[in-house]
Amino acid sequence: MNLRKLFPMATLALLILSGSCKNAPTPLETTQAELKEILLTQQLDPKQRYTIINQMANNLLAIKDYQGVTLLLTDWVEQNPDDMYNSYWLLMTAYAYLSTGAEPIAEYYFDRILQKYPDLLIKDNSIHFMCLQNLIQISKTPSHRIKYFNELINKFPQKVNTTELYLRLALEYQKDNQWNQALKACEVYLEQPDASTIQIPGEPDAYKNARHLIDFNKSSKDWTFESLPALEAAIKKAIRNYDWRALDRYKAKANFFSMSWKQDELDANAQEVFSMHDWMQGNRIRYSETLDETSNPNEAYLRTWGWNNYVSVWYLYFRKIDFPLDPEINGNWEWAGIYIGNKI
Repeated sequence: MNLRKLFPMATLALLILSGSCKNAPTPLETTQAELKEILLTQQLDPKQRYTIINQMANNLLAIKDYQGVTLLLTDWVEQNPDDMYNSYWLLMTAYAYLSTGAEPIAEYYFDRILQKYPDLLIKDNSIHFMCLQNLIQISKTPSHRIKYFNELINKFPQKVNTTELYLRLALEYQKDNQWNQALKACEVYLEQPDASTIQIPGEPDAYKNARHLIDFNKSSKDWTFESLPALEAAIKKAIRNYDWRALDRYKAKANFFSMSWKQDELDANAQEVFSMHDWMQGNRIRYSETLDETSNPNEAYLRTWGWNNYVSVWYLYFRKIDFPLDPEINGNWEWAGIYIGNKI
């Protein structure tokens, strides 16, 4: 049969092109089209619409078509601003962006839900709570994280460990240079009954550091030295002259400790107040000419000996002060404590 006699050349070309470019719809495309048709043509109540849209979104998630999910859901929210489930559709949108590594866009949608949409319970889970949980994980801005920690504490105190959150809130205030707020958060953290025993991931010295900050803030701070060499020279001079009064003045008046290397400086007997007179009288005290080799830019150790017949060696511990709240004190050095015995 001569095809050219049956069809003109242009018509034949059109048939060939359409046959090569048009594929049969996939089962998923057919299903999505059918669901969309129901959505647009049927009189549905809100729960029925929710079921249809949720199914369409989950169909796309099953094949990891995250772009398709975000286009479907954001378009629906824009065209249906009164849909009671919009917070859920935007939650799914945020999770889709998380799945592609687009954390800043996900953060935008999580935060948008908190700011503009009422909370919903999905299988007994609060959408606002899920948003805050994710925002705490992905947000990099201290001021934003401060807002999210406060919302978690104020809105969901039964769902979170408030002791840990007060500590983390204090740390974020410090990063944001809001020192008065940081001190208030620290005080609230320290007032919690489990503050001294709770283990906070990534913050092994949380209680000690918070206690130091509060105690130091309330102290006179008149024992500090502008530099480590100045502190070292003053201590050595006082030891040479057996000037126990000077040593007593140089001891930190907040958080000073005296303990073995195995103790914790917050132990009850590690911070007993005593005078150097009790240990210098009748003894021949000596010190190393140089600081211990383990010293670093923030901490230093001076080996001394001759304090008593039982444990002769004491390491005097010097520490650089980290207290940005007072620029005149921040960066100074203090004699912060004594380690009794040879280093372990």
